[in-house]
Amino acid sequence: MKLLTKANLKALPPLYSQDGKGEDALAQVKFFTPWSNWTWYASEYDPATRTFFGVVEGPERELGYFQLDELASVTGPWGLAVERDLHFKPTPLKDCTMRCKALCCEE
Repeated sequence: MKLLTKANLKALPPLYSQDGKGEDALAQVKFFTPWSNWTWYASEYDPATRTFFGVVEGPERELGYFQLDELASVTGPWGLAVERDLHFKPTPLKDCTMRCKALCCEE
């Protein structure tokens, strides 16, 4: 699976463009590990450095930066890889938690 599509790239605003919005900034893309509870919600992206800003959920929840190349390099059991949630809809970062699936992925 391709982690970023042309549509994702078009939807993701540049890094620092949502300064001041805090957790009201919209996450545009959700990545997850199908074998664990790690999830990344991207609200901004710099294609030159392949760096995202958004919410990272693992053992704890935090705002921060993460790299596309790091996501692409993660390998889990049986060769599983990080995936992009195909049904994710733009959602404020404040609502991006483990319960986000129920809030933003309804069809």
